[in-house]
Amino acid sequence: MSESRARRRAVGLAAVSVLAAAVLTGGPAHAAAGQTALAADTVRVNEVVTTGDVNDSIELYNTGAAAVDISGWILKDDQDSSEYQIAAGTTLAAGGFHAFDVHNAFGLGSADEARLYHGGTLVDSFSWTKHSDPSWSRCPDGTGAFGQAAVVTLGGPNSCAGAGGTSVAWPGSGTVTTADGSNVFGEDLSGLYQEGSVLWAAQNSGKLWRLVRNGTGWKPDASAGWTSGKTLRYPNGSGTPDDEGVTLTGAGSAGGVYVSTERNGDASGTSRTSVLRYDVSGTSTTLTATREWNLTADLPPVGSNLGFEGITWIPDSSLTGLVDSSTGAAYDPSRYGSHTGGVFFIGVEGTGMIYGYVLQDSGAFTRIASVSSGMQGVMELQWEPQASRLWVVCDDTCDGQHRTMKINAAGAFAVVAVYNRPSGMANYNNEGFSVAGADECSGGAKPVYWSDDSNDSGHALRRGAITC
Repeated sequence: MSESRARRRAVGLAAVSVLAAAVLTGGPAHAAAGQTALAADTVRVNEVVTTGDVNDSIELYNTGAAAVDISGWILKDDQDSSEYQIAAGTTLAAGGFHAFDVHNAFGLGSADEARLYHGGTLVDSFSWTKHSDPSWSRCPDGTGAFGQAAVVTLGGPNSCAGAGGTSVAWPGSGTVTTADGSNVFGEDLSGLYQEGSVLWAAQNSGKLWRLVRNGTGWKPDASAGWTSGKTLRYPNGSGTPDDEGVTLTGAGSAGGVYVSTERNGDASGTSRTSVLRYDVSGTSTTLTATREWNLTADLPPVGSNLGFEGITWIPDSSLTGLVDSSTGAAYDPSRYGSHTGGVFFIGVEGTGMIYGYVLQDSGAFTRIASVSSGMQGVMELQWEPQASRLWVVCDDTCDGQHRTMKINAAGAFAVVAVYNRPSGMANYNNEGFSVAGADECSGGAKPVYWSDDSNDSGHALRRGAITC
């Protein structure tokens, strides 16, 4: 968005205060100081938030190997008269997280307690003497003591100290140059994806661009109706998708271009976190989606302008070590029938979470991974096959920080490096990032590109480099 990050978050406050549940991945349990627990139970209080956008929230975590029906269980603060009853039909998956917004039942103060009861018996509790600022998180999840974490991760793994390490210098040249003409795109240019000699760009005013090389930069393709970008519509031909990210599958653009969207611009106050697929083979200046996977109901709610941002596709062959959070076993693509031959990973601006989805050709979908980026927001995701790593990018809110993640021995994506932005690039509102392929390596380096949502100094595209 061209709006400032602070403005975007302010607009979303009312929506994110109503927090729904999310089922993700986890590990074993331990009772630490300030808590009590019953050894026979596997459900633990794992995160508490008392301030900020999602205040008065308590997250539970199932450390066991089997799902637990927590229907009718009771959450309390330090007053016995305060009760939040968990709704009937609520199940906490094996190794799963479930966050509850309790503000309609009671508030969580600066000196308070979160208690969990089952059948009148205290299962687990945590007490504190100052506000969360922003999160009281158990580290590691389910096994460690509570501490004040720097990031709220309700519905996902906690952002534990040392998870991302200390940030280091950009892994390449500090030099950054403009990569577009003056005022070609204006504001709102967002996600990027390079396909050889073509750079795809999503503009969140409901437009998709096909860019071709212009020296060391890019310009709009002047053929097949792409001169001014193409207008995007939902599958019924209506609406203005607020498209933020763009990616391709192993089939390339011939197999369709996929964009991540956070809302319909014609109903901008309502969240609509979707992935849309477009056939880009024709000459029409308007593209109607051939499929929409609307994932809104499957995820914790966020403000309508704080939803899906970055998106990237990772082939099944690169995910053999990943644990599928929907089954608790190794990811097995054969159980999902006809799909794209990979998994779409989508970043959320408002929470900094990353979600992995198998999007089936039938329109069905399954969430198989949920990952905390450890950052305040995710604006772009890029899979780099050459290094088998996932790039996670934040904008000026995080001073242009980039993180790389790989699948660890536990079968989950984890941060392996934290990079500062290049020394030669100002703290722009970058919402897009693209990495060139191995074929462009020269002298041990290859190009990368950023899109600046704010069109600073009349330019929306910039070029840098990373080591190969």
